[in-house]
Amino acid sequence: MSELVASYERILLTKLKNNDQSAFTVIFTKYYSDLVRFSFGFTHNADISEEIVQEVFLKFWENRSLLDIHTSLKSFLLKNVQNRSIDSLRHTDITNKYISLVLGHAIISQNDTENYILYSELQTNLNHALDKIPIQYAEVFRMSRMEALKYQEIADNLAISVRTVEARLSKALGMLREELKDFLLLGLIIYQLFH
Repeated sequence: MSELVASYERILLTKLKNNDQSAFTVIFTKYYSDLVRFSFGFTHNADISEEIVQEVFLKFWENRSLLDIHTSLKSFLLKNVQNRSIDSLRHTDITNKYISLVLGHAIISQNDTENYILYSELQTNLNHALDKIPIQYAEVFRMSRMEALKYQEIADNLAISVRTVEARLSKALGMLREELKDFLLLGLIIYQLFH
């Protein structure tokens, strides 16, 4: 990093610490697009990547008086976005595994009352959530997860491309995670208690 750039960043950070919103706007405008693209490399989901970058910038603004950056500003922001993107992937992986377990009846046995109740509640909540999201996303989710159709079969049935199936399923999962987040958190806690 050139001394000129480093000096410019120091000025921006000093202004930021003094609650200068225009300095924040300059930083946000300069790095937002690059950070979203960087996050997308982890998440492969544009909406989630935008949310992650917005969260990073929100924390950046909230903690402006405590900032102590020893690298370049861009490196600092990239590191934060990377960490949040990886956290998001971990959360998504856990949630998807849990949904797959429950929908696949893998945690249900004849005498497993707690899990049966949990399964029934998830089914009910899932159906309500599917009714709330746009039909084209709900339809692909049902065909993939409930009817166990392959992407190509779904694409053929709906006369769309496999890429569109993937995009819609990804969007559906994101919407369902949001709709079911409180229930899934409770479910994960119960599941861990009984296993």
